[in-house]
Amino acid sequence: MSTSIIITLCSLLLLAYLFDVSAPKTKIPTVILLLLLGWGVKSTSIVLNIDIPNLEPILPILGTIGLILIVMEGALELELEPSKFEMIKKSTLLALIQMLVISFGLALSFQYFAGSTFKSGLINAIPLAIVSSAIAIPSAKNLMRNEKEFITYESSLSDIFGVIFFNFILMNDHLNASSFGMFLLQLLLMIIVSLASTIILSYLLKRINHSIKFIPIILLVILIYSISKVYHMPSLIFILIFGLFIGNIDELKKISWINRMKPENLNQEVHKFKEITTEITFMIRALFFLLFGYLINISELLNVDTALWSFLLTGGIFLLRFLLIYLFQLKQKPILYIAPRGLITILLFLSIPASQQFYMANKSLILQVIILSAFVMMFGLMNYKKVPENV
Repeated sequence: MSTSIIITLCSLLLLAYLFDVSAPKTKIPTVILLLLLGWGVKSTSIVLNIDIPNLEPILPILGTIGLILIVMEGALELELEPSKFEMIKKSTLLALIQMLVISFGLALSFQYFAGSTFKSGLINAIPLAIVSSAIAIPSAKNLMRNEKEFITYESSLSDIFGVIFFNFILMNDHLNASSFGMFLLQLLLMIIVSLASTIILSYLLKRINHSIKFIPIILLVILIYSISKVYHMPSLIFILIFGLFIGNIDELKKISWINRMKPENLNQEVHKFKEITTEITFMIRALFFLLFGYLINISELLNVDTALWSFLLTGGIFLLRFLLIYLFQLKQKPILYIAPRGLITILLFLSIPASQQFYMANKSLILQVIILSAFVMMFGLMNYKKVPENV
């Protein structure tokens, strides 16, 4: 039995690797192929009468680890230079405005058409308002550098803003001065913890001489994130700060105490750290979408009761995106098409308490919007030509 499991997992991950390698040529988002593959495994197991235990509890664990690694991988690739500040400002505004407009607009729609409370509607709307870095960042890796950086910033910040906003609404029954004050205090504390942890982890990255050094650093990153999350702090900020710090150590060497760390030596370790992070991220992301595909019921995907909502919501997402891109005077293609929903949408949806759930915001709606946004991205990238232009 154990040998069969090993053979199956290795085969599935190798297929996921082939999907990833062939994606630039086929233009088919890897997530769609992984979902289909996961669903195919489930169908095969039913036909062959293979008894597989309930794997659903594993999904949030893989999702959380995947989110941490994906944001860290993206942050490690970003460059903090004065010439990038305008792009950072625009990507930040695009991520924030999209999330707020879609969240509040959809919450009001849920309240009017489904009879939910505004808070319940908002909690269920936020996951659908977030651009998934788990899909957007890998899909953008073959774009021009400035386009790839914009997508990385926007999707990573969308994840961070979305998780912070979701937890803030979920944890506060009433929005008043006290709740906002507590949130600002938690934010300030998280920034202090992030800076202190980043300095310590950077020192360990440079000083550890043991043959095993990168896995302990990654485990410490996950540990710090998880402990911060227990205390309801915006822990993704730590991941972003850590990744930006070690990924831009050369830009920060003008600071005396950073220069004493000998950034030129640390850079060699950071390069190796990036490589192992990228490979582990690929494996976790692939396992997450394979498992989610395995858990899909075809009746949920073809649910006609939510189909109209899914099409209207997806259309609204890209219409708003078009208007904001035009307002910010950005190059529309290919940025317009890269606004997928995915890992973070699923992860937040699964964490909604039963008391805040209602019939219209269901798994079918989530699944259909994920698939539709992935198809929009696929068709948009099919006509993409790599021509150097400024964002």
